[in-house]
Amino acid sequence: MELAEHFLPFRKNTVIALCAAELPDAERGPFTDFARLLAALVHLEFHDRGEAALDAYQVVDPSEDERVLTPATPEERAAARVTVERELVALAEAADYTRVSAEEMRQAFTEHALVKVRLEVDEDEFETALFFRRGVSQRTERVPWLFGLRRRDLEFTSYAKVLVYIAFTDSARRPNGGVLLKLFQNVPKNDLEMLYPTVRVRMRPLDKLLIGVPAAVSGIVVVATKLVASLGPVALLLLFWAGLREEPVRLDQAALITLGAGLAAFGGYLARQFSKFKNRKLQLMKTLSEHLYFRNLDNDQGVFHHLLGAAEESEVKEAVLAYYFLLTAEAPLSGAELDARVEEWFREQWGARFDFRIRDGLRRLRELELLTSDERGGLGVLPLAVARARLDRRWDGLFLRTIPASPPVARQ
Repeated sequence: MELAEHFLPFRKNTVIALCAAELPDAERGPFTDFARLLAALVHLEFHDRGEAALDAYQVVDPSEDERVLTPATPEERAAARVTVERELVALAEAADYTRVSAEEMRQAFTEHALVKVRLEVDEDEFETALFFRRGVSQRTERVPWLFGLRRRDLEFTSYAKVLVYIAFTDSARRPNGGVLLKLFQNVPKNDLEMLYPTVRVRMRPLDKLLIGVPAAVSGIVVVATKLVASLGPVALLLLFWAGLREEPVRLDQAALITLGAGLAAFGGYLARQFSKFKNRKLQLMKTLSEHLYFRNLDNDQGVFHHLLGAAEESEVKEAVLAYYFLLTAEAPLSGAELDARVEEWFREQWGARFDFRIRDGLRRLRELELLTSDERGGLGVLPLAVARARLDRRWDGLFLRTIPASPPVARQ
């Protein structure tokens, strides 16, 4: 395993149930209600945040099945692209994704895991390329070996989710620029380069040898047995015309037939080699397409919906865990102590290793006015009944502010 990530591999409802199960019977129901209220408030915030992000995305890359009343100006598209990119990065971080480094991408281009093809990317077609990953694991898969004669187990590092953001330049491919969003699953670390939309298949040195060596051998045989014999009279004739040979040369019908047969054989040889080259390239492209097809998880607007859901789940889990461990602590805790307790509990009780990001949970509790601190900076939370009532009032207040008062009814 690589270094632990921030991602906690349990669903929101599972985390709530695990925490509630360790509380006294009388507190389990109230704690679950508190957690559901907290989740509802976070969901409403992310709903509004998602609507703003999707509005900006429609300006950058309008959907073909949704009408736009007024076409965006170049300035509006540029501003919307900035908003989309900023919100995408923020959501990816909130959803516990990690930015793929330049070193990881360089390694992917030089090494291969499952897709044994050489790929090149045309970087002139896009302005920005961002890759994010989540869920690192070690996997083993049986792959062909020794030209398919045998199979062996290949161990490699895999990413459960990979997010791709590409901002294109103004080009023939996309006249107004635009962006591309894609989400993939179960991607080998060393095959990340295949996720570029502008990737092109190139022959590896091994592929060139597999085609070139047999072609060279068979070419020598064809030239020696077919072409040299038929070109002999022609060569002698050229020497006579050039004044390098005194004896004239006659090309009778038999010689012409032999020459034609030799040229036809050589032409057929060239056609076969070109066909082998094209078929090998098509085979490599088919391999790439199959891997992309089975790993594609979501596209364009759907990626934003996926990220919003994942970021919302992550924030709820972090806030619930921060509240639960502060609630059950015998004394106020520092941020570092709280972080360590959460990680230790999951590691010892459930065998899960991750780097708990305590600041997001504490920020959420502070915004909801549930967090307390003593004179030494130790952290605590409001009692469960008080915290639950405060969230209930906040929820009711949200809708009181958004629903207009009914007009007075006129008396008859």
